[in-house]
Amino acid sequence: MKIVIAPDSYKDALSARDAAAAIAEGLARGAPEAELIQCPMGDGGEGTLEALIAATGAERREARVQDALGRERQAAWGWLADSRSAFVELAEASGLQALTTDERTALHSTTFGVGQLILAALDAGAESLLLTLGGSATNDAGAGMLSALGARLRDAEGHELPPGGAALAQLERLDLSGLDPRLATLDVQAAVDVDNPLLGAQGASAIFGPQKGATPTDVEQLDRALGYFADRVAEACGEESRDLPGAGAAGGMGFAAKVLLGATLRPGIELVMEHAGFDGYLDGADWVITGEGQLDGQSLSGKTPIGVARRAAQHGVPTVVLAGRLGDGWQAAFEHDVTAAFALADGPMTLASALDRCADLLRDRSHALGRLWGRHQPADARPV
Repeated sequence: MKIVIAPDSYKDALSARDAAAAIAEGLARGAPEAELIQCPMGDGGEGTLEALIAATGAERREARVQDALGRERQAAWGWLADSRSAFVELAEASGLQALTTDERTALHSTTFGVGQLILAALDAGAESLLLTLGGSATNDAGAGMLSALGARLRDAEGHELPPGGAALAQLERLDLSGLDPRLATLDVQAAVDVDNPLLGAQGASAIFGPQKGATPTDVEQLDRALGYFADRVAEACGEESRDLPGAGAAGGMGFAAKVLLGATLRPGIELVMEHAGFDGYLDGADWVITGEGQLDGQSLSGKTPIGVARRAAQHGVPTVVLAGRLGDGWQAAFEHDVTAAFALADGPMTLASALDRCADLLRDRSHALGRLWGRHQPADARPV
């Protein structure tokens, strides 16, 4: 029996690599004869860089950058010297996980550090870039990133705009003449894990702003400011992409990546599966196990479990999801090639306890699955 283990990270608990290891430990106890293939996954959010490095053997590099509040921090990125390819994860520089709840400020947080990571990749000689756009603490439509790359955003009096999405309402002149010339030949792919547009009721500010500290009034302010920014970008570039699916990813970074970096927007899980050679692992597989912190109706828009299940189904392989929690609408996953889904909790517990016990819970659920599968193999497939 061959089982492919392809989880995403379990937010605030385990990286994708650690989750895969825990699942493998449980399966090995329950089905010791099984061939276990560990292939950590990511869909563009926090932890995708680690999954890409694990899948490709890329060199892990670091750079000093600004975080979402302008503070200095050390951020990682990945480098494949043979292909002169770089992996940059937005969350490494401007991620929500680096801020406390009290520090979250969607009005003023910046993607400047992401631009600094891109500069580090360019300085290394990057010819292609995979930019992952999940897990952001920002809502500035990539304006901070552009500033780091040489663009100038000025108000009516010619002053540079302060950081953050709210300030974009004061933008009068977008000067792109100073953008790093190496960007013109850089092949950029942007990994997104949502399909939201930039603006409106389903846009970046309305859907994701509240988790970044935005009040209802802030959301309205930010949506207007990003609309104003989109107008100035259209004037400068002659391109309209505000309604493009994925433009609202990472507080509008999908919009900036597409229009101003010339990026191709693709579901992050598809890009990670390609780099990992996931299809090759599926050949001859009997089961796939995937998972993440929560499986719910939102998972259908590009999250790891659904992407993995769809790809596995193309190879005729059933998929089981082990989720920290089954949220509203999780049953819709059955219509998207998920064979079965289970929550990890083994009884009433607090969130803190669930996070602390995540590895043990994964081992226990996987142990049970291993026992089930190992005892239901055809007789001629069991070890003598």
